[in-house]
Amino acid sequence: MKPQFKLSLGALIVASTLTLAACNNTASKTQQPTEKDAELFLAQSEQTLIDLSARSSRANWIYANFITEDTASLAADVNREQTDIVVKLASEAARFDSVQLSDDNRRKMDKLKLNLTLPAPQNPEKSKKLAALKAELDGMYGKGQYCKTADQCLSLGDMTAKMASSRNYEELLDLWQGWRQVSQPMRPLYAQQVSLTNEGANQLGYADTGAMWRSKYDMPADDFATELDRIWGQVKPLYNSLHCHVRAKLGEKYGEDKVPQDQPIPAHLLGNMWAQTWGNIYDVVAPENADPGYDVTQLLAEHNYDELKMVQGAETFFTSMGFEKLPDTFWTRSLFTKPKDRDVQCHASAWNLDNKDDLRIKMCIQRTGEEFSVIHHELGHNFYQRAYNKLPLYYQESANDGFHEAIGDTIALSVTPGYLKEIGLLEQVPDESKDIGLLMKMALDKVAFVPFGLLVDQWRWQVFSGQISPEQYNKAWWDLREKYQGVQAPIARNESHFDPGAKYHVPGNVPYTRYFLAHVLQFEFHRSLCEIAGNKESIHRCSVYNSKEAGERLNAMLEMGSSRPWQEALESITGSKQMDATAMLDYFAPLQKYLDKQNEGRQCGW
Repeated sequence: MKPQFKLSLGALIVASTLTLAACNNTASKTQQPTEKDAELFLAQSEQTLIDLSARSSRANWIYANFITEDTASLAADVNREQTDIVVKLASEAARFDSVQLSDDNRRKMDKLKLNLTLPAPQNPEKSKKLAALKAELDGMYGKGQYCKTADQCLSLGDMTAKMASSRNYEELLDLWQGWRQVSQPMRPLYAQQVSLTNEGANQLGYADTGAMWRSKYDMPADDFATELDRIWGQVKPLYNSLHCHVRAKLGEKYGEDKVPQDQPIPAHLLGNMWAQTWGNIYDVVAPENADPGYDVTQLLAEHNYDELKMVQGAETFFTSMGFEKLPDTFWTRSLFTKPKDRDVQCHASAWNLDNKDDLRIKMCIQRTGEEFSVIHHELGHNFYQRAYNKLPLYYQESANDGFHEAIGDTIALSVTPGYLKEIGLLEQVPDESKDIGLLMKMALDKVAFVPFGLLVDQWRWQVFSGQISPEQYNKAWWDLREKYQGVQAPIARNESHFDPGAKYHVPGNVPYTRYFLAHVLQFEFHRSLCEIAGNKESIHRCSVYNSKEAGERLNAMLEMGSSRPWQEALESITGSKQMDATAMLDYFAPLQKYLDKQNEGRQCGW
């Protein structure tokens, strides 16, 4: 998952924990405000946010590309100022809750309120306490390391790299345990934070913080939770087949005494610190004769693709669909390669610095096939950002928070062997019998992730609602891991541990459902765009490269931003207002047949 950086309203109102003090720049509090007052407030607020966005985005860009104490301080200063002002605006928006407003004005007001991630109590001391808790939790995760001895400490990056490549059971177990020592002290702080932010959510009219998060999806909060379970029910049979095959292969690798064939899979054996994606153990579970007959990294080298040519090639994908070329400033202001003279943030991201057309990507591009797909993904964000840049700032974001990631991933799904042949990288498209390996590798990341993408917020929503008490944090976490993923802790865990905190998004307070949505939506978008393009091949072989019809439909949806409910944006591409995960099943249909054959005689389930 490669997040885009876009300082729109959604990015401006983040994890706010400052005093919810009301502004005094609108109608007097002693009078009932009117719609005219609301329109004035919205106009003034938008201009304030535009000005803040420009300053903040530049400060953050400079920090990301020139990492020093000074640039960090400048970025932190403007971000604090920004957060303070945005929280005040969000609080003031609540004054208009009882005013009869037009649909458009009401939607803008809701955007101001609902993008708060951690609403603070309207009490200076409690607000200050919540801010301190958030900062402390962030720091504990960011500075976390596992020290075997005083002189031998491993960072999370070191550990994740080892877990990806090691096949030593005991070494993997040691790394898994080591990282979870970092999260143990977070437990009491997290419980305090939950209590305080729930108080803030109550004051804004929500039952709890989880209900507030779910209310941003253009449908009743409880209905949204039910909808997610329905979608998971569609994916579950495919996931169960993949789980059964992977468990059997791990049993062959490590022994069935370590991987019992009727129980959940031990969480440390799946190649990832959180067992959320399994692609790193492809070598353990790969089908025989799975080599597709080509290597994109090698093809890029043979055709003299340097970093710039890789980006130009990805841009050509979009222009082939009828999109305008990226502005000249994209090429002069983006970061494509890691500088030799300074520290930069290398994590791939897409930016729009002025909410108009100052589009950029920031990557330390490696000349690999994987990075070629990532570039297509990041440009998907940029073209989305440009498509909605004529809308009010309130709507300059994706239809819901899953759409932005889904669009980038949808484009990456079109980087097929057929597409590689069309752009001259590949001479001959391999026979379809060679596709099983490619589909297996993709499923280990895309399909395996789906239940994890669902359960992180399932746990948090139940924590916020009180259904899970602080005394049950860890047991409830592993109950959900076993229920949805069929994954279990490799050693006994108890309530002195805080294993949810080992995943950044929990102490970092980043909602996670967006990733679940993106993994479902990308296949749905891909299937629909392929139909619009008149594709006659299997869906996993389809590329919408050169389809002006698909480009026109896609751009029309992108231009909507979040100005309309996401269901309408979905309908404009798929013809339906309801998400449908059968597109993922269609994409992986050949793999499902392969898995069914492999699983004959095996005991599946847990």
